[in-house]
Amino acid sequence: MIKYIENRKIYYILSGLMITLSLFSLLVYKLNVGIDFTGGTNWSVETVLETDEIKQIVNNSKIELYRVNKTDKQYNLNLETITSEQKNQLVEKFKEKDTNFSENKFETIGPALGRELLIKTLIAVMVASVAIMLYVSHQFKEGVFGVSAIIAMVHDVLILIGSFSILGYLYGVQVDSLFVTAVLITLSFSVHDTVVVFDRFREVRQNQPKLILEEQINLAINSTMVRSLNNSITTAIMLLAVFLLGGDTIKWFVLALFIGIIVGTYSSPFVSTPIVYEWLKRRK
Repeated sequence: MIKYIENRKIYYILSGLMITLSLFSLLVYKLNVGIDFTGGTNWSVETVLETDEIKQIVNNSKIELYRVNKTDKQYNLNLETITSEQKNQLVEKFKEKDTNFSENKFETIGPALGRELLIKTLIAVMVASVAIMLYVSHQFKEGVFGVSAIIAMVHDVLILIGSFSILGYLYGVQVDSLFVTAVLITLSFSVHDTVVVFDRFREVRQNQPKLILEEQINLAINSTMVRSLNNSITTAIMLLAVFLLGGDTIKWFVLALFIGIIVGTYSSPFVSTPIVYEWLKRRK
């Protein structure tokens, strides 16, 4: 049996380094927020022009272009808020170089709507966190289990957001509503894995009460580790395949899920469980 809990200081140092790097990136580079939160124009067009040609036409029109995603002959352009007159001028310039140029979708999101989405996102995360903490605490009859599950969730979300802060600085990756979905899925996955370890620990305490606390914790982690790894690895392989072979539209969403699953798998045995151990040890 591997004595995981004896190496908990290594886990603390590793988690501390990842969180420090994430916080540093968020403070220095911040997040590259998309138009879903800041407002702007989303324009879907079909053209045979290349990405560089599209960027040149838009920039020459003195319109800020945030992002260009390509799928086959279709392009999704994220621009600053533009009027119908500005759009018509762009259409004329595009048709000068591509007579078959056509539009599929044109929508503008105002700053107020983006701000409302951000507020609702924060409320959703807070409500979900409180509900999870209360539910886990009730199921395991001790508040420490709920608190440690929330700490692990915060740990995972900070690292995920920090990763995208770095990606935004290096590659211009934007945070949009799909990223919010990835964050919520990460919360769910993190709690799911944590509850599995906690449930096994509860069984060990009930069935083998004569074992010391360290042995109970190690037995719980060892008996769930293979299951957690198998579940995470199979999911990660699928996400990696979609990331490499899928379209640009969902590329960063898939990467967010990939990072979230990896971090969530780590935090369940190596963040939340050691916290429970430290609490119970001090109480005894």
